[in-house]
Amino acid sequence: MDSLGAVLFSRARFAARFGLLGFALGTVALFVAVLLGDSVRFASANVFALGALGFAIGLLGWSGSVFAGEAIENMNEQLDSNSNWTEEDSRRAMTVIGSVGAGWMVGVSAMTPVLHAAY
Repeated sequence: MDSLGAVLFSRARFAARFGLLGFALGTVALFVAVLLGDSVRFASANVFALGALGFAIGLLGWSGSVFAGEAIENMNEQLDSNSNWTEEDSRRAMTVIGSVGAGWMVGVSAMTPVLHAAY
């Protein structure tokens, strides 16, 4: 595998790992909401919205890191702020948040028909 392929595979595996975490969390959150007395439709809409919020924050944060990351790093260097903030770390954190949110939405979408059949 060439170096580009290895890098892409590593990044995809990183995002997929947190996507699976989000899938599990979304599925559990929907199940808990239904157990607490919400209708499947109401619980699905609300729990899905929470996952969408996480995905949106991750997407906007990632693009902001790409857009302004170098400027923030230079500012920290000029101000000698002793900050360990880097664009790469910020993008990585936003990838985690966005992947969990995306997995959460997929988990809710997958679990909703199962709960409709059961209730």
